[in-house]
Parts: sequence; C-alpha cells; structure tokens
Amino acid sequence: MITDETRKESYKKIIPKQPVRYDQIIYILKNNSEGMTAKEIAVKLHKLKLIPSTERNFVSPRLTELVKMKKVKVIGKKTCEYSNKKVAVFQVI
Repeated sequence: MITDETRKESYKKIIPKQPVRYDQIIYILKNNSEGMTAKEIAVKLHKLKLIPSTERNFVSPRLTELVKMKKVKVIGKKTCEYSNKKVAVFQVI
C-alpha cells in the first residue's frame, strides 16, 4: 500500500535525527533541575534554533522514548503556561 510505503520513508528520515534530539533534550533538562514540560523544552530548543517551531511534537515522541530507556523520568504534573492544561513534568535521571 502507498500509505505503508510513505510511512516507512518518513520513518527512515527521522531515525538519524533521534540520537541528536535525545542529546538536545537531555542537555536542556540537565540545565533545568526542577524539571520541564515537553512544550517548555520545545520553546528552549526553538530559541536555540535547533527546531523550526515551538511545537511540542518535536520533542514529545523523543521524551516518551527517553522515559522507556530510563534516561528521563516523569516527576509530576503542572498546568502548562501555554495550553493551560495539566501536563507531565520531565526530569533527567
């Protein structure tokens, strides 16, 4: 199917970027010991011109992967200043 092919092509383009994004997220979290939300991390990375926008989806999937790899943990919830919704707060292990 075409959708399977295009999905695989997109995934292959993302794979080389994953380790770099992991390092960027860990760096940001190491410099913010109180923890941060996905959106806060995205805003910092955007200010550093490492991602093209402040969209949290640039970091959220990588945060999930880092949690599974036990390099980052969820330490609680807080109200996001951007969305006004309760969101997870992440901290480097």
